[in-house]
Amino acid sequence: MKQSSSEKLISLIGRRLAVDFANSGSARRPLSWEELVVFLEATQVISSERSALLLELPEADPHAAQALLQRASSFRDTLRRAFVALIRREATQIETVEAINEVLRVTEGHDELLFDAGRWRIEFVAREDGLEWLLAAVARSAAEIVAEGADARVRICANPECGLLFYDASRTKRRRWCSMAVCGNRHKVASFAKKHARTTNAG
Repeated sequence: MKQSSSEKLISLIGRRLAVDFANSGSARRPLSWEELVVFLEATQVISSERSALLLELPEADPHAAQALLQRASSFRDTLRRAFVALIRREATQIETVEAINEVLRVTEGHDELLFDAGRWRIEFVAREDGLEWLLAAVARSAAEIVAEGADARVRICANPECGLLFYDASRTKRRRWCSMAVCGNRHKVASFAKKHARTTNAG
């Protein structure tokens, strides 16, 4: 039986919407439609009801779904490159700024309070009829990070096999791992094993 988007698990360790979006899917391939919709629901950009409708869009309007998916995948890759450049203390490329501004321009609208699943939530309501508004919140988040410039605390996981990005909101500003429970714990276990092996060999 096919899982609904609400049943899917998604790792949101970035601490900023745009960083989580840059981590979405696999960096080796474009986003799938389901990955995009699951991300938007998991980050509360859209409601579960809207998510269910969007999951049916590739059948109802394949052209519109494909157009948005291509744009979202390209935008994700642009943001990932931009954040890696920030980490390396490189200048933000004009192409990156233009990609963010382009989404912001076509997603003019406003936020509204909507009652959803027994509580109030804020949802963006676009003035445009297209689907690009779905990327509006991500673009705003990305713009805020780029505007921080050298002060932006975007990091990449210290695990060379991981590669996930995160925003370091720690008090010490020295966070190294995307998740202490995953990569941080693996590092601790590996370090302990190496130390134990050296002790055993020395004995």
